[in-house]
Amino acid sequence: MSDSTERRTQADRRAKTRESVLSAAARGLSKFGYASLALEHVARDAGYTRGAVYHQFANKEVLVLSVVEWVSETWDEAVRRPALAEGDPLVSLIAMARGHAHYCRRSPGASVMLTLRVEFTGQDHPIGRALEEIYGRLETECAGLIDAGRRTGTIPAGPPARLTAATYLTVLESVGIELQHEAPHDVELLERAVRGILGVAPVP
Repeated sequence: MSDSTERRTQADRRAKTRESVLSAAARGLSKFGYASLALEHVARDAGYTRGAVYHQFANKEVLVLSVVEWVSETWDEAVRRPALAEGDPLVSLIAMARGHAHYCRRSPGASVMLTLRVEFTGQDHPIGRALEEIYGRLETECAGLIDAGRRTGTIPAGPPARLTAATYLTVLESVGIELQHEAPHDVELLERAVRGILGVAPVP
């Protein structure tokens, strides 16, 4: 085996280990939260030794920050970017809701962000700050879509766009998690909920 092939093989193994650990940590965080998360349990769930986990992540805080980044990236790829590609602001917001319902069905990270936000509310902590940055960007983006929809007339006038966006995201997150095992009704009910927040007519 050539050196380059060996390096690729090692990199593939590291990537596989990393994804397995992140997925296991996401499941653990959803169930236990940050304070009660034990790295030995994460390692066991991922099918690796605790040493293998520490080889990739220096400590629990580093691991959980990596989970937050991983969930954000996978959600962007599966939900946010396809929704924004729709072009029309209202269509993008509805597509985001429908995409989020599908994401919640299959992703171990679906409820991680909400669990961590509740746990770190009011605390000056690196994980809390990372979450605030992610949600702040998304809220700004959704407020921009709402403003754009109001200018074109597809979204009616209503409460301030920033407040509407924050409420939209709260409903998106909580309803998506609550209904993650209720396919196919999850998509329909989540769309109905966000249409109500946006003030647009329900689907006939």
